[in-house]
Amino acid sequence: MLQCATRCATCGSIFDPARLSREFTDIEKKLADPAMWNDATARKPLMRDRKRLESLIANDGELVRRTSDVEAYFELAREGEDVIADLERDIKALSVFAEELEARTMLSGEADALNAIVTVHPGAGGTESQDWAEMLLRMYLRWAEQQGYKTEMNDYQDGDEAGIKSATFTITGEYAFGLLAGESGVHRLVRISPFDSAKRRHTSFASVYVSPEIDETIHVDIRIEDLRIDTYRSGGKGGQHVNTTDSAVRMTHLPTNIVVQCQNERSQHKNREKAMKMLRSRLYEYELEKKRAVSKKLEDSKLEINFGSQIRSYVLQPYRIAKDHRTKVEVGDVDKVLDGYLEPFLRGYLLAKRRGTAVAASGDDDLDV
Repeated sequence: MLQCATRCATCGSIFDPARLSREFTDIEKKLADPAMWNDATARKPLMRDRKRLESLIANDGELVRRTSDVEAYFELAREGEDVIADLERDIKALSVFAEELEARTMLSGEADALNAIVTVHPGAGGTESQDWAEMLLRMYLRWAEQQGYKTEMNDYQDGDEAGIKSATFTITGEYAFGLLAGESGVHRLVRISPFDSAKRRHTSFASVYVSPEIDETIHVDIRIEDLRIDTYRSGGKGGQHVNTTDSAVRMTHLPTNIVVQCQNERSQHKNREKAMKMLRSRLYEYELEKKRAVSKKLEDSKLEINFGSQIRSYVLQPYRIAKDHRTKVEVGDVDKVLDGYLEPFLRGYLLAKRRGTAVAASGDDDLDV
């Protein structure tokens, strides 16, 4: 492990310090041009890249420092000092740090650094799946909170008896989309149903769809004649000021049949703005999916919400485990996962995607439930 971490810091398997320095210098030269500060559209991506490179350069220095600390402990051990406990602690911390950095270095796509718009829908099954969809919603909100990201609910539809019929929210933070992009797909829950008086085991499904929140640096052309815009009275959370007027907005893009809706704001105008932003993001991701399909790299993020198409299973009975069917990553503490601990799955997906070892969404796999 020490050799791997040291190699990553010195040979460029995680970082190439010379390349980072050259890229940073090039951006600084461009930003030094006074004309650049009069062009916000051209300046914004440069500022974003500058911030990214600053973070990578700082992380490279931290990786080198931690590696040097571990090497110092080895030197002390060879001299007879009792540093085994400290050495084990620092090697474990170095391993986790290096793995996190390795995953983040793979976030170099055009949209990876952008905010994420996440939509959760229950599958067939009524109250069971609606309750599971709300559990997934909480899981992603908890993950965002733990990462220091901000969240904003765009649309929330209560379930009939419990849970939700749908929810769409925005996660604001650096690389939110890049980290969560692999979460799109069908998620399966196996548990003893709290809604079944006979205490039988049930399997529930819900879908998650993640798209980037597109900023002005990425152009998405939407013709007004391709839109159907409906307004209606809000029915979700928000209080009387939201529910007493036709302020909610639903937009349908007719050529693709993509539908977005927003009802979280008091003003119909603000809901229109948010809905348009959500639609641009969905259309951008739609076009990316078409390109990936042509190159046979499309992940199944729009699968039918039923048995055999899930990307991940969360089993609470008869044993407890969360397993990703594409990467084979498993976490035994499923309660911790449902409380927002997604790092092993996010990192595993990015690594598998880079290595070309991620497989399509599958069925039971070797989960005997």
